Amino acid sequence: MSTSLLLVTLFFLSTAISSSTSPNHFTVKLIHRDSPRSPIYNPQATATDRLNAAFLRSISRSHRFNHQPQADLQSGLIGAGGEFFMSITIGTPPTNVLAIADTGSDLTWVQCKPCQECYKENGPIFDKNKSSTYKNEPCDSRHCNALSTTERGCDESNNVCKYRYSYGDQSFTKGDVATETISIGTASGSPVSFPGTVFGCGYNNGGTFDETGSGIIGLGGGQLSLVSQLGSSISKRFSYCLSHKSSTMNGTSVINLGTKSIPSGTSKDSSVLSTPLVDKDPQTYYYLALEAISVGKTKIPYTGSYGTSSATTKGNIIIDSGTTLTLLDSGFYDGFGAAVEESVTGAKRVSDPQGLLSHCFKSGNAEIGLPEITMHFTGADVKLSPLNAFVKVSEDMVCMSMIPTTEVAIYGNFAQMDFLVGYDLETRRVSFQRMDCSAGLGL
Repeated sequence: MSTSLLLVTLFFLSTAISSSTSPNHFTVKLIHRDSPRSPIYNPQATATDRLNAAFLRSISRSHRFNHQPQADLQSGLIGAGGEFFMSITIGTPPTNVLAIADTGSDLTWVQCKPCQECYKENGPIFDKNKSSTYKNEPCDSRHCNALSTTERGCDESNNVCKYRYSYGDQSFTKGDVATETISIGTASGSPVSFPGTVFGCGYNNGGTFDETGSGIIGLGGGQLSLVSQLGSSISKRFSYCLSHKSSTMNGTSVINLGTKSIPSGTSKDSSVLSTPLVDKDPQTYYYLALEAISVGKTKIPYTGSYGTSSATTKGNIIIDSGTTLTLLDSGFYDGFGAAVEESVTGAKRVSDPQGLLSHCFKSGNAEIGLPEITMHFTGADVKLSPLNAFVKVSEDMVCMSMIPTTEVAIYGNFAQMDFLVGYDLETRRVSFQRMDCSAGLGL
């Protein structure tokens, strides 16, 4: 996973954590990385600068989802850099940690003292020697064996399991696999603790990690991710609600963990749409089946089958909160883009000045008429608003926020904004419910 990559990754989790009334449900506020609330906010950057940077992170991040074996032990994880920060505490007594929350990663890791090599970090670095609840994992433990053979090692003299990740931008982290008490704060002021949580204690870290963050919080689907480890304590459910206003001071995004986190509704409630998660390796990523995309009333069967049999749509797209753009199979994209171009009114086709987006339209002073895009996942026809499918890059120009790829397709976070997107890892389903996420409401 590379810091240049994206989770594009759209936002950072703030240190402020609110909660529900029950101990098995938590709502954590998210702050867009480009919001004035963000710890890395750059007031000198223009709106165009920020968009282009996010688009470049999307493209870089997408390459990491292919999970091809690397001769240099490069990890298949997705990006050392990300769009969200998440605030937790670790250890006893607790140390505050602000780390990247990543749905494309499993093992949570943080920088640890004593460092062999640590990158500069603004916050305190966790000192394992000062925590009474720190415990190394032995080499033969099931948690150690949950790492791939290229990601784990063993200090045989001390029987300590080791992890090692290197990312596409030459960033790296190495350290011990251990267990610790991880706590999530609540609005009531009483943090809820999860003892014995497996994490990576990284004492050899470097590259292009941002000094604001302590490491990575894994929210993927593998057995070592935080959501998988919390398991029954959060009813194997989590969700997020991303606001398109969250890059300004006008909106707040959230992530929800626990029993009430996923959209509610009966099978007759058309406002809640649900599609199966497809079980596929690597388990880290969340795969869906995309059957078709409609442009207005024109339904176009989706033909992308990267990593699947050409005869099936199962697992042909990954849903990722950390990739800004949506990436679609290039063979499908030509016809899809042509249908979009025919449906846009009041504007002429132009090229993206940055060369990143494929279909841009300029109107002059006229109002641009944009078609409704519908994503047809198995059992769920998700209708996108213009803000989900198009991005305004200047006063009189919009571009489609979907681009072609020859690699795995990704359903990015622009397309997910102002939806409550719920993950039920027990029933293996993802649900969508349209709502205004700008208020940062928990469930």
